[in-house]
Amino acid sequence: VIEPIHRSLKRFRILSSRYRNRRRRFGLRFNLIAGIYNYELALGYNQVAE
Repeated sequence: VIEPIHRSLKRFRILSSRYRNRRRRFGLRFNLIAGIYNYELALGYNQVAE
């Protein structure tokens, strides 16, 4: 169940490589990406082309 979510988050390269920006903004960026993912789920975009 978690693998498709993890794959989608890797699209934004926040989980697939070392995060090189400021740590205090990591939470903000992660939450924004999670919001985009939830929005896509609500619209029915279960499989997004990579």
